[in-house]
Amino acid sequence: MRIYDEFNASSLRFSNANASPSTFISVRDRQVNLSRENAALKLLENPAIVFTVQLNPILGRLRRKVAALVRAEPGYAQRHQQELLGFTAPAKVNELPAIAHYWFNKHLVPMMQCVGFTNAHECIRAYLEKLCRTSGTCVFLSIGSGKGEAEIQMAMWLREHGLHNFAFECLDINESLLAQGRELAASRTMSHHFTFETFDVNTWAPSRTYHAILALQSLHHVVELEKLLDAVHTALKDQGYFLTDDMIGRNGHQRWPEALTIVHELWEDLPESYRFNQQLRRFEKLYQNWDCSTEGFEGIRSQDILPLLIQRFNFELFFAFGNVIDVFIDRGFGHNFNPEGEWDRSFIDRVHAVDMRNLEHGTIKPTHLLAAMRKIPVQQPLIYKHFTPDYCVRRVRPSVLERMRIWRGGQY
Repeated sequence: MRIYDEFNASSLRFSNANASPSTFISVRDRQVNLSRENAALKLLENPAIVFTVQLNPILGRLRRKVAALVRAEPGYAQRHQQELLGFTAPAKVNELPAIAHYWFNKHLVPMMQCVGFTNAHECIRAYLEKLCRTSGTCVFLSIGSGKGEAEIQMAMWLREHGLHNFAFECLDINESLLAQGRELAASRTMSHHFTFETFDVNTWAPSRTYHAILALQSLHHVVELEKLLDAVHTALKDQGYFLTDDMIGRNGHQRWPEALTIVHELWEDLPESYRFNQQLRRFEKLYQNWDCSTEGFEGIRSQDILPLLIQRFNFELFFAFGNVIDVFIDRGFGHNFNPEGEWDRSFIDRVHAVDMRNLEHGTIKPTHLLAAMRKIPVQQPLIYKHFTPDYCVRRVRPSVLERMRIWRGGQY
């Protein structure tokens, strides 16, 4: 599932953010293991232990080995399996609520028009078209493409506009989705423009360079973000574009405390029937700030995406938006709203106004990003209002271990 459908879907990514526990294998055992893992890591971050191992090199080496064991397999393997399970779930789990389309058309589209487009596909394909009209044969890479629906739609649009000098390489960890992509490309007579290959984004090393690299709702699934973004930088041609739309909020698609306070205030005005989580199948008298990164890789490092992009790339286009509104129009609670209802529309309009006011004041930070990036310098980046990349970063105080690593020059 992608942030945007071609027609009018909103920029949301919660296809698995609230996936029902009943769809997972041995969830209870995994939760116990994760609880033990978190408890062990918290113990290792105890300032007294950090100080002690700092003075004793032998204890320091022992602490590093214990930390490695805690973080090691089978945790990664379990998350990998969960990722595959989540994205082969029934389509209904991922359907975008009708109220999200209402919000998108009324509120988000006018914002997008300020920077020259009305949806993500329109924006991204404009850069692909530019490359096709100014280069020879263009090779585009899509990282974490799934079955490549968005890529195939963009390719068809390029073909309809007289462009045939392009090829897409689609990479994903899920062979089932890639097989569906091959079938879809064949049904659209686009097979000669596409290849679909299995890979793990955490270990990928590029063997060639590309005119454009796409990461459409895939970065927030990656653990080794630094390694992946370094590889993207290497694989991108000097005049190429790195194009992404993704989630940049708190890890696990949680709300930061300042945003959670606003959500809870708005929650008090919701009728009880609107407080039922349709994905987790539970009533939430008070909104529960669930961390969906505890299973699979959903939002595993979403809060790190923007800072790491700023370090490595120059933005030609930067469009960031949304935060509090996500909770009310996503797949968990959005289905409780009826866009035909006057109260429902009025409430969503109010949430949007509260969201925008706090975003513009800097009280909260955006959770969604659409960007076109370059390796070369950019003179006048296109942004919405004063929402620059630096302005949109939510600063996070490093943990004790992170501060120790920085102090010791990058080594524990």
